[in-house]
Amino acid sequence: MTRDRNLRAGGPGRAAAMKGLKTWQLMALHAGAAATFIFLLQRFALNASLDSALLWALTFGGCAAGLAYSQSKR
Repeated sequence: MTRDRNLRAGGPGRAAAMKGLKTWQLMALHAGAAATFIFLLQRFALNASLDSALLWALTFGGCAAGLAYSQSKR
């Protein structure tokens, strides 16, 4: 099995732009997953009110986004 070794770069700065876009997408995915998990846990497992579950989801989503941002800068 041979591989094509004639891959060309998209130009200067192209890889950095794609890395930045991927970073923001992964941060949003991390925040969304954390918010969804906490909302479902609060609302259905702990029988919290809708307002409380949404507030916790917003808080944990923000914290998860901050954590993903700090880890992406390492």
